[in-house]
Amino acid sequence: MTPRWQRLFLFLLAGSPFLLQARHIVGGDMTYACKGNGVYEFTMKIYRDPLGAGAGFDDPASIAIYRCGNNIPCASLSTADAYLVLSVPVLQVNTIDNPTYPCLIVPPNIRVEEGIYRFTVNLPVSNERYFVVYQRCCRNNTINNIYNPEDAGASFSVEITPLAQQLCNQSPVFNSFPPTVICAGEPLSYAHDATDPDGDQIVYEFCAPLVGGGPIQTGGGVQGCSGVIPTPPCPPPYPTVNYIQPAYSPTAPLGGNPVVAIDPVTGQITGVPEVLGQFVVGVCVSEYRNGQLLSIIRRDFQFNVASCEATVVADIQKDATVGDKSYLINSCGETEITFLNQSYQPQNIFGYAWSFPTPSGVITSTSKDPTITFPGTGQYMGKLVVNPGSGCSDSATIFVNVFPAIEADFSFSYDTCVAGEVTFTDLSTTGADAMDAWLWTFEPGITATASDPMHLFATPGIKSVNLKVTDSNGCEDDITREVNWFPAPPLLIVEPSTFVGCQPASILFNNLSSPIDSTYTVLWDFGDGNVSSDISPVHLYEQSGTYTVSLEVISPIGCSKAVSFDNWIRVDPSPDASFSWTPEELSQLQPEVRFTDLSTGADRWSWQFDDNGTSKVRHPTFVFPDTGLQRVVLTVTHPSGCQDTAVAWLDIIPEVLYFLPNAFTPNRDGQNDFFVGRGLTEGMKRFDLQILNRWGEVVFASRDPDAGWDGTINGRSTPAQPGVYVYVLTYEDSRGNTITQKGFVTLVL
Repeated sequence: MTPRWQRLFLFLLAGSPFLLQARHIVGGDMTYACKGNGVYEFTMKIYRDPLGAGAGFDDPASIAIYRCGNNIPCASLSTADAYLVLSVPVLQVNTIDNPTYPCLIVPPNIRVEEGIYRFTVNLPVSNERYFVVYQRCCRNNTINNIYNPEDAGASFSVEITPLAQQLCNQSPVFNSFPPTVICAGEPLSYAHDATDPDGDQIVYEFCAPLVGGGPIQTGGGVQGCSGVIPTPPCPPPYPTVNYIQPAYSPTAPLGGNPVVAIDPVTGQITGVPEVLGQFVVGVCVSEYRNGQLLSIIRRDFQFNVASCEATVVADIQKDATVGDKSYLINSCGETEITFLNQSYQPQNIFGYAWSFPTPSGVITSTSKDPTITFPGTGQYMGKLVVNPGSGCSDSATIFVNVFPAIEADFSFSYDTCVAGEVTFTDLSTTGADAMDAWLWTFEPGITATASDPMHLFATPGIKSVNLKVTDSNGCEDDITREVNWFPAPPLLIVEPSTFVGCQPASILFNNLSSPIDSTYTVLWDFGDGNVSSDISPVHLYEQSGTYTVSLEVISPIGCSKAVSFDNWIRVDPSPDASFSWTPEELSQLQPEVRFTDLSTGADRWSWQFDDNGTSKVRHPTFVFPDTGLQRVVLTVTHPSGCQDTAVAWLDIIPEVLYFLPNAFTPNRDGQNDFFVGRGLTEGMKRFDLQILNRWGEVVFASRDPDAGWDGTINGRSTPAQPGVYVYVLTYEDSRGNTITQKGFVTLVL
């Protein structure tokens, strides 16, 4: 197996799913040192992804100190109970270098920044525990091993126990930051150790990182316990991240095979991670003195697991892979072989060394794609070394089989004018022990595996038949030959097999003969003086009579078949339907219509008067019960039984009539008191009546044909003077025509 230090990270920004929508929190830890007299110096290191489009380091960072645990329950505290609240500026920002390995290319677009904060406070010795905490949201939203990482912030906290206060203890300090990238499928070995200034016993374990802050980004909630920047940070206890189980857990945060684990004594992290992505990992360092626990230091960090490959890989175009970096090439009948080099990465390759031991000596080459002539048939084993003599090289073992030649060949035979099977005979040769397999392809999707098959083609044409043969060495060869298969159809079949119809008769002659296609010559004679060369023509017989149809089919190579269908088509005579009617203008006042049959060749008549009635009389009379368009259908029958139909639409006009008198006497005697019209008003629209005096003043107007003038001026109690008045009337009839009437009316008292 290629050593891990010869692997190349394929970890590009465009192809890395966990860099596209990242936030910024990568991890952090907090340590302390007692300076004496209750003075403590704290160092906090926060790690962020500067390429994740998230926020920068908080400057200053809000840090809170709480005192609780023995007599004061921590769960009872609120932010108002903080012992101290500090605003600590960032001291410095460092870039964490990507790991460097011999022969590895580490992608430049993965970067981690470290923000260092340092502050000093006085914490009197107490029976309570001190909790120093900083909280911030959010983690990268593409983390693989915990639920809802984009909403889970982090609590970076350290606890100083009463015993640690009494002893003026100094916490352990981590010696280094884990590598920003590790390789999937490769053994991981990283010393995640720490140094204790007091020489206390240290125990390492994986543990669940603490949660702090949340997704709230607006309003007053930003600085609350569920906000992105809790200010001040909230009191303990702190929940832990929720791992996606059973695949991951606090003690197995990366899974793996073997599972990635940490040595409790040395802090060495080992295992083989298998899944690509980002993984939240927590490491807890417990500090003991004389068997008593003094403190627990937590580091919360993120492993980026990427796919890794060697900087250079020896590879060739091969027929098979037969082992780790072992390839096989088979040559059938050719002792001269050109090797196609597929080694990569080309920008890191500066040389090649090929060697093939043979009975006549070792054949060598330094070309990229050498052509090597082997002494004869047999098996040869050689080697390709990329970057020979370099610390960053790679090699591959190459097996070459030079087999005897194989040559595919076949013949075929058939009766060219008979639509029968074609017989195929294999003529292939090989220097191997035997021919093992045959694969015939007669048409797309139609194959056979016999050595000498027979095949009946479904359609005529120039058929490209391919034979592929394989011998006992696995050598293959193939050949394609063309078969001109254009036989005449053995039987000419046409639908319909008989026809009796009425004049004019349009008939589809469906040619079902096979084999036949557009390359064949087709000759039809319909018996009425007309011919066609279509395979399946449509022909119109315009005259009645009995006809004989003949058909001849000729293949492209001259094979022919002919047939005559005597008295096949019978076309019976048909009548010609026609009629007229009077009167031509009809209305509800004149709904009676007299119909006159004008048909020829008919001896029976059938009338249909829309949905209103029927008649069998040749010249019927019919009264339409309704207005509007009425469909009249006449179907006539010839003595032969053939029919014809004539259709007409009759318009029964709904008349609108309105008549006005020329005088009225509005004297309230009950006779002729109103000037109002009478008539047929159904269907009337936009009625408008105006009456004007001799000065052109409107004395009465109405839009209701049933409302009359009572002789007053515009409906008031003032009576109009006796005399002559002008009226103007407009309306639309039932067909939308505008009707205008003007006249005089005399008001008499």
